[in-house]
Amino acid sequence: MRITVVAVGLRQPAWADEAVRDYLARFPRDFTVTVREVKAEVRSGQTAARLMAAEAERIEKAIPAGDIVVALDEHGRDLTTMDFARRIESWQNEGAGVTFIIGGADGLDPRIKSSARLMMRISSMTLPHAFARVLLCEQIYRAWSILHNHPYHRA
Repeated sequence: MRITVVAVGLRQPAWADEAVRDYLARFPRDFTVTVREVKAEVRSGQTAARLMAAEAERIEKAIPAGDIVVALDEHGRDLTTMDFARRIESWQNEGAGVTFIIGGADGLDPRIKSSARLMMRISSMTLPHAFARVLLCEQIYRAWSILHNHPYHRA
């Protein structure tokens, strides 16, 4: 399976980059997870709508062709870890790649949200973007461990 995380923002704190690298290194070769960072739009006097539209163009270019798109959004569906693992298993059975999208500070353009097969939230709390990246990569790894009976998940 191939999973891509497209995240707006090029600079994250070192601790977040290190944590993401750690989770990405744990996956076997037949289950690849990569992070593609896209540049955040410069705020200088632009409206939130214009910022999100500019970022949407960059996001769309970063999504591999034919992928199932999952947009992370505070109003998205709240999945348990087991529900998330079952979703990943279902997508894997479809034979398609999956792209998760983490928007910028103002969120995701409506065009991105409407093109997503699923809108999902990873927490009911507001999280810094760096932490959202780490949490998403950890949950993808946890889902993989559940699907492969790996001892990482001990629920």
